[in-house]
Amino acid sequence: MIKNSFKDKDMQAVIGWVLRAGVFISMTIVFIGGVIYLYRHGHTIANYHQFKGVPDFVHSAGGIINGIVHLRGRAIIQAGIILLIATPIIRVIFSAVGFILEKDHLYTGITFIVLLIIIISALSGHAG
Repeated sequence: MIKNSFKDKDMQAVIGWVLRAGVFISMTIVFIGGVIYLYRHGHTIANYHQFKGVPDFVHSAGGIINGIVHLRGRAIIQAGIILLIATPIIRVIFSAVGFILEKDHLYTGITFIVLLIIIISALSGHAG
């Protein structure tokens, strides 16, 4: 009889590693973006009499990618924040893969339902 070499503890270790790596990488990206932003704009005096808001280029994926290519600090910070938000979603995907490997159909279905709820909530803009 061949034993399955993939165990529940192995999956928990992988999921833990994914969460730690996601947080660390996003934190590093935000830090690098902050350093670049402060290097370029740290000397600027804030004008509190007029509200300027967030620049338009950080509102779309294309703008963020273009901003990263041009080393714009705000775009790099935005990319790090998006990665931080995506980290738990990646964790749910890894959980689904783990349940598929364990051939646990009930928890695979539940995990895909949770993933579907997360995706619908993210795309619709509604929570809860």
